[in-house]
Amino acid sequence: MKIRQSENSVIISGIKDFNPKHTFLCGQCFRWDEEADSSFTGVAFSKVVNISCKDDEVTIKNITLAEYESQWKHYLDLDTDYNYIKSTFSSDEHVKKAQDFGWGIKILNQEIFECLISFIISTQNAIPRIKKIVSKLSEMYGSKIEYLGKTFYAFPTLEQLQSVSVESLAPLKAGYRAQYIVDAVYKLSSGEVKLADISSMPYEAAKAQLMKIKGVGPKVADCVLLFSAGKKEAFPVDVWVKRTMQALYLGDGATQKQIEEFAANHFGTYAGVAQQYLFYYARENKL
Repeated sequence: MKIRQSENSVIISGIKDFNPKHTFLCGQCFRWDEEADSSFTGVAFSKVVNISCKDDEVTIKNITLAEYESQWKHYLDLDTDYNYIKSTFSSDEHVKKAQDFGWGIKILNQEIFECLISFIISTQNAIPRIKKIVSKLSEMYGSKIEYLGKTFYAFPTLEQLQSVSVESLAPLKAGYRAQYIVDAVYKLSSGEVKLADISSMPYEAAKAQLMKIKGVGPKVADCVLLFSAGKKEAFPVDVWVKRTMQALYLGDGATQKQIEEFAANHFGTYAGVAQQYLFYYARENKL
């Protein structure tokens, strides 16, 4: 892998197993939009960047080499050997087909507070509406960012959301989810739930900690653990995944608990990566 700075961009050559479309449209994040040239513009770490990929060369605009090394390399999970991860599923024909389709998925390492609130918003919600609510929340409470003549907003910090109430969140039109956002802010502010400890905690303990927050069930907790806490064993089970696991592995009567137990035993350490391949394949092919 070779890295160089070109004006306000960082260019990384020799990248494998990464496709921006697969990564940003597989349901793990909500702040990225595809441009006419197939690049993606998004907001993370209070910064607007544009990411494009041609062959094995990735260009990240509006960052420095120092920012790439300190944040964006980890965010895009570029140091993880996905070829090895894929090899651990080589005997599973279903995952093999799904990973051949979504070969360029990387599991993002998002900011954990943003990931938590975003997936609370995602509860029983469609991706276009989730994106709209997350964007509105950022506009209402986040810091303004100007980029190429356009105005963007960073996702608000816990401090910026200190004063939120169900009433003040009414413009989001988030429905019952507003009370869950308020509860999350309260429990994080009071120290009842410590997000800073989640990554270093064992998987089950971290999951239980997150589920102290109203509206955070097993699926939302697993999403946060997988997409922002580095726990690739987490296996979020939503409607698509439940349907897929029933159809391919366990039969129509399989419960969420049975699916979670099967995934842990069958997929092991990288169950969450298998989940993303299966989810993306199932959704895009309407299985």
